[in-house]
Amino acid sequence: MRRLLFLNGIKAFEAAARTGSFAAAGSELNVSAAAVSRMVHLLEERLGVALFERKANRLVTTAAGRAYQSGLTPIFDALASLTAQVTAPASVRVLTIGVGPTFAMKWLIPRLADFRKEEPDIDVRITTGGAAVPFGEDWSCGIKLGDGEWPGLIAEPLFAADLLPVCAPRLANALKRPADLKGPALLRVAHSPDDWPAWLEAAGAARITARGTEFEFYGQALQAAVDGLGIAMGIRPYIDDDLAAGRLVAPFALSVPKGMRWYLVYRGFSTGQRDFAAFRRWIIRAAAEPATHRRGHRHAG
Repeated sequence: MRRLLFLNGIKAFEAAARTGSFAAAGSELNVSAAAVSRMVHLLEERLGVALFERKANRLVTTAAGRAYQSGLTPIFDALASLTAQVTAPASVRVLTIGVGPTFAMKWLIPRLADFRKEEPDIDVRITTGGAAVPFGEDWSCGIKLGDGEWPGLIAEPLFAADLLPVCAPRLANALKRPADLKGPALLRVAHSPDDWPAWLEAAGAARITARGTEFEFYGQALQAAVDGLGIAMGIRPYIDDDLAAGRLVAPFALSVPKGMRWYLVYRGFSTGQRDFAAFRRWIIRAAAEPATHRRGHRHAG
């Protein structure tokens, strides 16, 4: 028989540890901060373990508290997900994907029609993701660029993130070698200042400094390159379709690893959900397909 000690106290502790305060936990659970504090204190007494160090203005979890919370949060997430599945109408099948704006526009959205053909009953919803956005409670999965280490989540590699300069075809004729690049023509992305230095050093052109227009997202810089504003640092797979269609060209063959990869990120319990399992099978297969082979016919002529 399961030994479930004081479920209200466990819920109060998990909320306080996750939010960092009794007040925030009380707001979430619809009780007072004092009630949360009492429930947590009772739980500590029953467990015989201190879960918090109570500082003057903040809560700090003990080693036992951190270990307990890291296990509890996924359990409550799974419980909420299971409840949503059971209570949702049978006809409603929603898959929520957290993804950055450029990945969504440059790779995922152009391929969603293929997924829809395979799974016409699944309603796919795209929500704001990206490296700086934490994994959302309502996400079925996320697509993230990083080192593969997201505590409490499973990360499956999809793509290598290789860097490769790209530009409009009419600008490529003047670029015979990396030394032909001019600093003011090199478009930059604000959150990735190391891209150009890494590629230029590998190309033996470290004396050149990128000083072109700076953009917030890769997608903006790539569109500017399509429009002839300058040379953008492309990152795979953002550039694959544009290269296949001829909207962009790569004047140099050298590509340099960014030092990170793209991952499909999800909670462990998601593998048992049929809609996520269908999307996972599809995206792993789609990620393995060469853009030139798969997409070229759509842009013929």
